[in-house]
Amino acid sequence: MVELLLSLWMQKWLIILITLTITAGAAFYAFLSKPVYEARISVLPPSLSNIAGFNQGRNGLRGLTPFSVNDVYTVFTRNLQTEEVRRQFFKEIYLPSLNEEQRSSSLDRLYTEFSGSLSVKALDKSQPDRYTIVIERHDPGQAANWAKRYIDLIARQSLGEMLKNAQSELSMQAGNIERQIKIQRDFAKARREDRITQLQEALRVAEEIGLEKPPMITDRNDGEFTAFMGGSLMYMRGAKALRAELQVLKSRESDDPFIPDLRDLQEQYELYAGVKLDTEGVAVFRQDGSIEMPDAAIKPRKALILALGVVLGGMLGLFIALIRLMLKKRLATT
Repeated sequence: MVELLLSLWMQKWLIILITLTITAGAAFYAFLSKPVYEARISVLPPSLSNIAGFNQGRNGLRGLTPFSVNDVYTVFTRNLQTEEVRRQFFKEIYLPSLNEEQRSSSLDRLYTEFSGSLSVKALDKSQPDRYTIVIERHDPGQAANWAKRYIDLIARQSLGEMLKNAQSELSMQAGNIERQIKIQRDFAKARREDRITQLQEALRVAEEIGLEKPPMITDRNDGEFTAFMGGSLMYMRGAKALRAELQVLKSRESDDPFIPDLRDLQEQYELYAGVKLDTEGVAVFRQDGSIEMPDAAIKPRKALILALGVVLGGMLGLFIALIRLMLKKRLATT
């Protein structure tokens, strides 16, 4: 061991030279490489007041439940992590920021570089609803600007999706009620036409037997009275009464007043169709703090790089010194 240490000490200038060379290379990289800045923005679920516009009119309507904070925030977080939005940002923001030479490169390689500079992170299990968007760029102003534009893009897409969902549910309910109203009117018209046919047949019978006015009827039970008014004994009402009812039914312009529950259906339709979503003040997320322009680079870490340069240079110097020592011994033996 003493002999080894003495041999290494005799090569100390070689070890020092190699260490200084590697350290100088590390220093060259640390001080001359372009610094990388990181912009961060944290998001949280929206408040109840932020989603009130999506629930406009839903509380008083049957068949629709109000949207919860989790319903709205789920749409936002899904878009936050989807590949579609990332690709859209890549095409609309990232590619136009490159020069002609950079854009001529492979799109797959460019997208990989872009993906490495943008990340979405969930902070920890204690706050599972809190996400952080991180943008890394050489220009601190561009990093802050891109973080804002990325979150704005996701917010616009999520807001449009929520408004579309809310409006489509209202339109679907209004459409269902409108179909019910149409069916009610069609069947009311069919029932009126059936009644006209029954009255016409009863009128022919009454005219055949010469019954102009109904006979005096006493002590009739409910079944006989029903048959007298609309069944097989309808002709007993007399031709005069039958002609009058026929004339009224044929001249009727609308069956709406005679349709049960029609007004209730119309009221429900107006409630659903008349809802106007309040887009002012709605939000699909809540920003935690403002986006600050970074003033300290996160890369390169100069102190760490210099320390690694010293350590690696020293190890390489010792390794080369040992190799020289082994070669000298082998030559001496030979």
